[in-house]
Amino acid sequence: MARPKWASGVAILFFVVLNLYVGNSVVATQQELDRVLELPGQTFNVSFAQYSGYVTVNEESGRALFYWFIEAVEDPDSKPLVLWLNGGPGCSSIAYGEAEEIGPFHIQRDGKSLYLNSYSWNQVANILFLDSPVGVGFSYSNTSSDLLDNGDKRTAADSLAFLLKWVERFPQFKGRDFYITGESYGGHYVPQLSQAIVRYNRVTGGKAINLKGYMVGNALTDDYHDHLGVFQFMWSGGLISDQTYKKLNLLCDSQSFIHPSSSCDEVTDIAFQELGRIDPYSIYTPICPANASQSNRLQKRMRVIGRIGEQYDPCTEKHSVVYFNLPEVQKALHVLPQFAPSKWDTCNDLVNENWKDSPMTVLDIYRELIHSGLRIWMFSGDTDAILPITSTRYSIDALELPTVRPWHAWYDNAEVGGWTQEYEGLTFVAVRGAGHEVPLHRPKLALTLIKSFLSGTSMPTLELDTASY
Repeated sequence: MARPKWASGVAILFFVVLNLYVGNSVVATQQELDRVLELPGQTFNVSFAQYSGYVTVNEESGRALFYWFIEAVEDPDSKPLVLWLNGGPGCSSIAYGEAEEIGPFHIQRDGKSLYLNSYSWNQVANILFLDSPVGVGFSYSNTSSDLLDNGDKRTAADSLAFLLKWVERFPQFKGRDFYITGESYGGHYVPQLSQAIVRYNRVTGGKAINLKGYMVGNALTDDYHDHLGVFQFMWSGGLISDQTYKKLNLLCDSQSFIHPSSSCDEVTDIAFQELGRIDPYSIYTPICPANASQSNRLQKRMRVIGRIGEQYDPCTEKHSVVYFNLPEVQKALHVLPQFAPSKWDTCNDLVNENWKDSPMTVLDIYRELIHSGLRIWMFSGDTDAILPITSTRYSIDALELPTVRPWHAWYDNAEVGGWTQEYEGLTFVAVRGAGHEVPLHRPKLALTLIKSFLSGTSMPTLELDTASY
């Protein structure tokens, strides 16, 4: 018996609908599999959803990046998506960004229980934390040599691959307003990833990643200006001698960063010795006694992420090491036991010491992206001696941007929160009394900062600030 022609059309339609349903079901299933129901040590309820897991960015070598995504407290469907990246290179955005800076879950001194961060950035946005590159935090590769072959270029490429796959898993964020933020060596990661997205969208016509802007804090930007600013900050703050300051300026000129100079390295070591036992990432706050032995390590590299605490507990990094090594915590976050590090740590020295490529400057990327129309902000805690405010100001000056609004104080609760200057294509914000990790030392001011950045408005003046009371 012949089948009527309309039956073939119905069959085709049925299979199309079935495939669409199955496809969406797979996406929904993976998203739900990543959902974190509750964290060990969480004695309080939260109204927002959270997810964590892996996204494979390279099938051939088996590279997979670990993420932790936390929805906005209220109305997440109307809020932008913000990615946070810590640097190192080799340091975990989960360890720093989530657990002691902008995330809602911070760790108590016992290393086993949590408390709610009142100034979490998920009050104003959906926050995505990414451990990048492989070898950092819980991110892994099936090819062990990958950990010895990380660098700026591959990190940017893998992070772009991650985002493209992540929005497939979370399709509700396709086309959502998207911003990238970070600090320290994130001063490389953030603009490099932004450039990769802009170029990818231009070539492919892609709209899934709707990048609107980026913001970096106490950021590694330009080797020469960064070091020049460090020398000036240390000397003007009374941290080093006149003699050492003169030697630094004499022996560490622009050529010493192109051709490594042993004499520059030696006088830099002397400068760190003159600092004494202080936390150079936050010069006016106490150090963690357990970290006192790290002073020699700090002298070796000026590019490592800060290790400091809050309110003020200078040992928060130590608490993170305890918490994220707990088997029950790793299980709750969907860490696969076969890929978990034998000992989780905040930073991976193997990644850091084998870094393959790191350009001396990213100012060329700024020049490119400023003309792309992105919202670009830089901020600095003014008590950081590693990547200080003077370094960032030197780098901004090198861009030779016209001033739109001159230097002035901004306010929070009718008190000076810092200072700011607006340029054509870039805004700079200094945060008063903050160290290398601004949201750690001045969490309330950091929340004010992200609110202004996301809204595209100037930092509050005294008149605007007092008008709200």
